[in-house]
Amino acid sequence: MGKYRKKPVIVDAEQWTGDNLEAIVKFLGDTHLSYDKHHYMDTSRIAGGLIIRTLEGEHQAAIGDWIIKGIQGEHYPCKPDVFEETYEPAGE
Repeated sequence: MGKYRKKPVIVDAEQWTGDNLEAIVKFLGDTHLSYDKHHYMDTSRIAGGLIIRTLEGEHQAAIGDWIIKGIQGEHYPCKPDVFEETYEPAGE
């Protein structure tokens, strides 16, 4: 069995704070605050109520999760501890 290193990839990301819906909507490329192509709000499913439509289906983003834009332009949520272990600031 061989060992493999994850290729370094720079991603764009925005952390969901529960108070920055307008920034998240802009980051996702949507145009409406309550519902659009890439997201919608549903507070009955999760605290914070942000549901992200991903390539694999719908994923719930809790307050504190990071929303990442992948290398193919897709978006997906990532738990803060996983984000911290996986990513570091790349600068501008």
